[in-house]
Amino acid sequence: MQPISGTPPRPPGEGPVTPSAIGEQPLSTMQRTVLERLITRLVALTSQQSAEVWAGMKHDLGLKNESPLLSRHFPAAEQNLNLRLTTAQQNHTTRQVVSQLTELLGQGNNRQAVSEFIRQQFGQTTLSQLTPDQLKTVLTLLQSNQLSIPQPQQRPATERPLQPAEHNTLKQMVTRLAAATGESNKLIWQSMLELSGVKAGELIPAKQFTHLVTWLQARQTLSTQTAPTLHTLQAALKQPLEPREFEAVRDYAQQTWQATPQTVLTTAQVQDLLNQIFIRRAEPESGVPEARNIQPIYSPLFAPVVDTIKSISARPGLMIIALMVALALFWLVI
Repeated sequence: MQPISGTPPRPPGEGPVTPSAIGEQPLSTMQRTVLERLITRLVALTSQQSAEVWAGMKHDLGLKNESPLLSRHFPAAEQNLNLRLTTAQQNHTTRQVVSQLTELLGQGNNRQAVSEFIRQQFGQTTLSQLTPDQLKTVLTLLQSNQLSIPQPQQRPATERPLQPAEHNTLKQMVTRLAAATGESNKLIWQSMLELSGVKAGELIPAKQFTHLVTWLQARQTLSTQTAPTLHTLQAALKQPLEPREFEAVRDYAQQTWQATPQTVLTTAQVQDLLNQIFIRRAEPESGVPEARNIQPIYSPLFAPVVDTIKSISARPGLMIIALMVALALFWLVI
């Protein structure tokens, strides 16, 4: 008897041979469904299309794109897609964390606080260098208000730094003043930092904002004055000097330059007076003696004698008589 056509001959006693070896069959319906579900989830998390994922998976398995997946390829294909899915999920989560961080960084001084924190804790300078777990840590700390500006930048809660809007206002005013006077923005900012009493690396406290605005506005106004005096300076202030303040500034000008309220002041004198006004208003509790309270450098013991000499020197006749009396006493002594 002849074997059936297409069936290879077999030795006596052996069973029938299957049409194809186990694993060489095409993917079963269940296997293909499992792979398609994984690919659908991948497409939802990435910008890839389904065909791209199929092609990438076959490439990883060492198959040509036109080669069909067989049943024996299923375990490796499933593992490959699961790994891709895990990576895509991690990337998606990281993107969400970065998006939330980006939104929070624009609030208050979060950007500076985060920069200092990641530099000290992770040795990095940008968020892009952090691992996903590190990014989550930073986000959690920000959301729970546990990140703050470290020393020396940190100030008590009552001395919060300038808000971004306040800083922008000062920045615009500095730019206008620089354009009007020809002074560089950098020098104006340096003067403001020194007046505010902050050290290098610190932020200007918000309590100085109003005083700085007044200082900048007054400088802007007085830059157009050709013959400024103490009275025009007073008029240029957004918050005019109180009588006690005016008296202190007048005495300071008198003692420093022998200037009266009607004396025409130089640009340097005007700026010096504005600085004095700023300091007196910004730090009234500092205990710095006002100009009218500064005592002479001579000893109080000789104060009566000095006052007597001043009184006599103002009257030449008395001065001559006093001199003659002094000479007579001198001859009697010797």
